[in-house]
Amino acid sequence: MSTEYRNFLALSYEELEELNLAAKADRAGRVAADAVREKRLKYLTDEKRIKAVTVLFSDLEGRLHLLDYDKKFLLGSYENLTFDGSSIRGFTAQKESDLRLGIDWSAFYWVPADVFGNGKVLVFGNVIDKDGTQYSGDMRGVLKSYAEEQFQKNTYTLNAATEIEGFLFAGKDAERIYHQTHKFDFINSGGYYHVLPLDPLRQFIDTAAEVERAMGFQNEKDHPEVAPSQFEINFGYAEAVAAADQIQLYKLLCRQIANNMGYTACFLPKPVVGVNGSGMHTNVSVSRGKTNLFWDEKGQEQLSSFGWDFLDRILTRALDLCLIFNSSVNAYRRLDPHFEAPNQIRASATDRGAMIRVPIGNHRSMRTEVRAVAPDANPYLALYGIFKTGLDGEISTAAGLRDGGKFLPDNIQTAIEDFQDSAWIAKILGADVQGRYADLKQASANRCPRELGTFVKGAEVQFHHEVYNQSLWNLF
Repeated sequence: MSTEYRNFLALSYEELEELNLAAKADRAGRVAADAVREKRLKYLTDEKRIKAVTVLFSDLEGRLHLLDYDKKFLLGSYENLTFDGSSIRGFTAQKESDLRLGIDWSAFYWVPADVFGNGKVLVFGNVIDKDGTQYSGDMRGVLKSYAEEQFQKNTYTLNAATEIEGFLFAGKDAERIYHQTHKFDFINSGGYYHVLPLDPLRQFIDTAAEVERAMGFQNEKDHPEVAPSQFEINFGYAEAVAAADQIQLYKLLCRQIANNMGYTACFLPKPVVGVNGSGMHTNVSVSRGKTNLFWDEKGQEQLSSFGWDFLDRILTRALDLCLIFNSSVNAYRRLDPHFEAPNQIRASATDRGAMIRVPIGNHRSMRTEVRAVAPDANPYLALYGIFKTGLDGEISTAAGLRDGGKFLPDNIQTAIEDFQDSAWIAKILGADVQGRYADLKQASANRCPRELGTFVKGAEVQFHHEVYNQSLWNLF
């Protein structure tokens, strides 16, 4: 049905960018939650062209869920938005299914109508348990609480930016029908940085970059990646929760734009054997006010002792965290040393095989880059694991920790065992969430051979948590 003559909100990209950057500034400036809520409620009340508010939340594996609420209903009921948690993988059992969504009004986005539809705005929510407390399985809420605790206790701001690689494949349903076709078809074979200006891959990248700019991502650079049909679109640093929100939006908009163009945007870590896989290199730092606590002009690689301690704590718990960073069967194909795989439990300023790199920086940009994170990881869980471990973990007394000698697992079964046996994971997640997450990963692992072999198996894709076709998950 045509919406051409309906009076629904459809703003220009320039208007969208202005609104989203203003909201982003409020968020970065920690404007009081009550003030932001009242501003957003007034806007929704006054703007008659909005028909619905899309509320987003993520399940335990990081799969993004969207609920559209009629605007008028939301304005009167935003404090009591209930949903059936037993239908969400990794959430409650049927006997304790009622959960609520609490709106995070600071995480409010205006969106391009040509991609998301006319008359809609987006806002992220946190999941609330029956007793009104934060739900333990909602990793966005866990990360948000931890970040706020660090700011209140130590005046720390946790900063993150990710470099997310993906593939653009021919056909809208390339992932969903992989178990039948057993192949992905490239739409381009140009290679690193090289593609013609109006090539389909370049058109996709350009479109996605424009949408990101309109949504306030503050883009930095975009380009084709090393493998055929591979892309990367980089955007600026943000506070950790905002950064994780942007990861979810980035993957959502890439998928939608690709679908609109007749393609599939794929974030499997290694969809094609024989070419480079996709990573989500996660750059992190901690600041106090305007001071980057990772910078020391006289430090080793100009990283401060605070930064080196942060890094050492993550290396100490590398095996415990591996399943969080590499959460799918397919992710362990990417940890292949023949393709710049970040599988060495060590740190380096130059070696891209190290799981943590110390890039060149200055007093503003100094950071550590956790290279061992795959693009299908739950971004809230991954960032929580990094910051919680980096700030609160213990440092191993073993000699040569930064120099390596040990490797991350080459299969998910070993990673699950390390995760299940970890007292550190039980401490930071709780035994219940630790067990539920491990059970979800074990169920997928049991459907796939332990030995990965030389080609991507149908089950690696068919039962992958980011392939949005629930009917496939029951076919075993």
